[in-house]
Amino acid sequence: MAKEARENWDSPREFLLACVSYAVGLGNVWRFPYLCQMHGGGGFLIPYLIMLVLEGIPLFYMELAIGQKMRLGSIGAWSAISPYLGGVGLASVVTSLYLCLYYNIINAWSFWYLFNSFQSVLPWANCPLNANLTGPDEECEKATPTQYFFYRQTLNISSSIEENGGIHTGQALCLLLCWMLTYLFVSKGVKSTGKVVYFTATFPYVVLLIYLIRGLTLHGAFTGITYMFTPKLEELANPATWINAATQIFFSLGLGFGSLIAFASYNQYNNNFERQAIAVSLINSSTSIFACIVTFAIYGFKATVNFENCLERTRVLVMNTFDLAEANVTIHNVMDWIETLNATYPKEFEEIADKLETCDLDSELQNAAEGPGLAFIMYSEAIKNMPVSQIWSVLYFAMLLLLGVGSMLGNITAIITPLRDFKIFSRVSTELINGLVCIFCFLIGLGFTTTSGSYWFTIFNDYAASFSLLFVVLIEVITVSYIYGIKRFEKDIEDMIGHRPNWYLKITWLVVSPVLLIVLFIYYIVNYIQGGSPTYQAWDKEIGKSNPEAYPVFGQLFIGLLLVSSISCVPLTALYVYCRKRKLGNQHEKQHTIKIETVQ
Repeated sequence: MAKEARENWDSPREFLLACVSYAVGLGNVWRFPYLCQMHGGGGFLIPYLIMLVLEGIPLFYMELAIGQKMRLGSIGAWSAISPYLGGVGLASVVTSLYLCLYYNIINAWSFWYLFNSFQSVLPWANCPLNANLTGPDEECEKATPTQYFFYRQTLNISSSIEENGGIHTGQALCLLLCWMLTYLFVSKGVKSTGKVVYFTATFPYVVLLIYLIRGLTLHGAFTGITYMFTPKLEELANPATWINAATQIFFSLGLGFGSLIAFASYNQYNNNFERQAIAVSLINSSTSIFACIVTFAIYGFKATVNFENCLERTRVLVMNTFDLAEANVTIHNVMDWIETLNATYPKEFEEIADKLETCDLDSELQNAAEGPGLAFIMYSEAIKNMPVSQIWSVLYFAMLLLLGVGSMLGNITAIITPLRDFKIFSRVSTELINGLVCIFCFLIGLGFTTTSGSYWFTIFNDYAASFSLLFVVLIEVITVSYIYGIKRFEKDIEDMIGHRPNWYLKITWLVVSPVLLIVLFIYYIVNYIQGGSPTYQAWDKEIGKSNPEAYPVFGQLFIGLLLVSSISCVPLTALYVYCRKRKLGNQHEKQHTIKIETVQ
């Protein structure tokens, strides 16, 4: 592997911003708010911050130290520690490749929504006309305009993973644009990436701040924020709360992908990565909390609007039924009014009972959403009800796009850097290697733009990274602590930054982090086994909603392949190195025997 003439970041600031841009991504916006909502609101912050201290900061610090010391990508760095451990880096590269294949399709969806925001009426605000142009589309009416736009017009989704249709041309063009943008930003390595991150790492905060100010002025915003921060301390006794807090910290910081090792490998040898590791970890978690406040302000607005619309529909239905046009009923006491009328006119109420809706603000707030459902449906639902909704739509989806692009820079660097470390690629231009990787990922990624592509996206999103990353980072921390040796690692850190790591970091590397990772690893295995056959949400056109369906045999086999393919890199590489060394040893022994016989 080639180590000479390695390029560097132009300044430590660029490295810091690159790490922030990579770590702060879509998970901060659409995963963390969901977990807060599901696990006791503000009470979830307690296990989350504890896991940040026990798991996040130490492991983030460790990966930066490894990259800066070895000045190689993930494969070269772990091979330098031991040739038998090159598979750890290879597993990281394979996982990052899987992530790159499907992650940019999310950015393509963001582009699609961004382009569609420049219309006089947002296309997800109302249902389109049916084929006869006589009224709204029936499927859209059964669903909602926002769900219909996402599932049917954005994804053009089929009814199952087994029904595959053609490529969605609009999505394919958006995906091409995403990969062209990615290539432009990484074409010259860290020299170009270092300039782009000034924008990708800062602009999302500008948008979040604007959205916070706007969100706090919305009707019902404080209802959402109050709901979010009202702690349900009984959730602290739920093991799943702690598991999800540890998992969120782990994946939000981007551990195990090799991106942090790759970024750090371009640092000056004496760069003070310790302060940067702490700063990025704290910025990442603070952003999650900040984004959560913004999300629940918007969520409170959406829930309040839906609740009051429900009450208004109920009020109109009852007034029309009982001819009470003169009744002075406010929207907030409709339910009390209904109880009174129900007691007075029980027979009449029986006739309209099936038409009455149950209007409950708490139910609206408890309607948890995560992932694309939160980002592309819930936010779209709220945005369409805002004045001058086009402006807020452009701002939001531009922010979502930059968050995704910023993370993609780290993901693609995790693939490119180890490749460039090999001598076979050392004489190939950076632009050519980067271009070939982007073209390859784009061509494979076209599969996600087909009618069944979103189902394959779900498979990759659920199974391509989570299990393998836990395994990779567990091997990493065991390697550093017990194979490379904690004393040797301490000396390396002292040589780089002038002092050794404190007792807190050493205890987490030696005991706490390995135990936590083993618990997470076992949890995922048990959860997968107990979950039975894996399922996905299949869109039912007849009722306009998703229903759980079991994956067909080929889908389950593919899931197994994803789970095994990256993890198997570790033992297979070790076996290959062992066999190769043994073969070379036998050859050397034969040559030595021949020499002895010749002398005799």
